[in-house]
Amino acid sequence: MKLKQTFRKTIGLVSTLALINAGCPRCLAAPDPALITADALLVRPVSLVGTIFGSLVFVISLPVSVPSKSVHRTARALVVKPAHATFKRPLGDFDDWGNDSEKLGEDSH
Repeated sequence: MKLKQTFRKTIGLVSTLALINAGCPRCLAAPDPALITADALLVRPVSLVGTIFGSLVFVISLPVSVPSKSVHRTARALVVKPAHATFKRPLGDFDDWGNDSEKLGEDSH
């Protein structure tokens, strides 16, 4: 009987700690101020230029991408990914910068 109560308390404690740990978002971690500054002053402006340039290249590539039925793939590569890196990514967060296909709803092939 005593062993059963101890086991239940241990399972409850472990479950509670696991839920607390899983619920802590990555954004609550203290980011490096140097990374945030570099991101705001250097990376974001370059990403914005990349988004604008990618949009221009996308429009120019439409005559080729429409017949080949690759408009969505081309748009993701040239417009959506740079725009996501510019406007959606938290400041100073470079962890998933190159690997954001799941966030953008891309298929794996």
